[in-house]
Amino acid sequence: MRTNRLTPWLYIAPVLFLLGLFLLYPSIETFRISFFGPSSKDFVGFANYIYAFTNPVMVSAFRNNALWVVVFTSFTVGFGLILAVLLDRVKYEKIIKSLIFIPMAISFVGAGVIWKFVYAYRPPGAPQIGLLNEIVTALGGKPIGWLITRPWVNNLCLIFVGIWIWTGFCMVILSAAYKNIPRELMEAARIDGANEWQVFWRVIIPLLKPTVAVVATTMVVFVLKVFDIVYVMTNGNYSTEVVANRMYKEMFAWSNYGHASAIAIVLLILIIPMMIINIRRFREQEATR
Repeated sequence: MRTNRLTPWLYIAPVLFLLGLFLLYPSIETFRISFFGPSSKDFVGFANYIYAFTNPVMVSAFRNNALWVVVFTSFTVGFGLILAVLLDRVKYEKIIKSLIFIPMAISFVGAGVIWKFVYAYRPPGAPQIGLLNEIVTALGGKPIGWLITRPWVNNLCLIFVGIWIWTGFCMVILSAAYKNIPRELMEAARIDGANEWQVFWRVIIPLLKPTVAVVATTMVVFVLKVFDIVYVMTNGNYSTEVVANRMYKEMFAWSNYGHASAIAIVLLILIIPMMIINIRRFREQEATR
């Protein structure tokens, strides 16, 4: 009997060891280092956390992350839902969905490089190598510094790159959930006199709400730690700094391990509630099956 109780632990022991070695231990060590100075030798208490919440650049980074959360999440989930519903009626649905999903196959660094050329800016009168400014000048306008016009234009341009990448992912997940909705429910609503707009809001949205919530929280988790796009396209310059990019600079550019660790812990604390919500949603879905 005792052997039977130990058997499951023997199977999961290697996994627990790896989780402890690569996840739990680094988290604990990062938390410890966050109370020390740049060289991780002098104890400074909560000074690093005070820096994280009061430094002007960090305040700007938190503001930009909040902008990313609101705009990026709203548009990726919104566009994904609309495309999932509309493309269900299109004859070449699979081909079109594949084309929309293609950006997910590109690395974030690659996407950043592509869009950096799209947004490229040259002074008025100089040949424009950026697609957008070439269009603007062809229409008689002046070239726009898309990535240097602060504080909203450049941030929104960066966010658009993220939306371009992740909309396909949201579309695929929401499309799978949409196809599981019994068609009899929508037909019954139409027979009762509901138009397509009413069917969408009163039948489709309520039934997709659990999936939309999971997709939205997943997008929030991603966007809270967004790094690649910002690092490649602006490196946080021109008021586009985000928390993860600042953490990278503190660690690898300036070797301030205390600041970097404190920022990492703050980022972890921000992400944990989203993870808990996702787990609860998943359990609720499993319980209803």
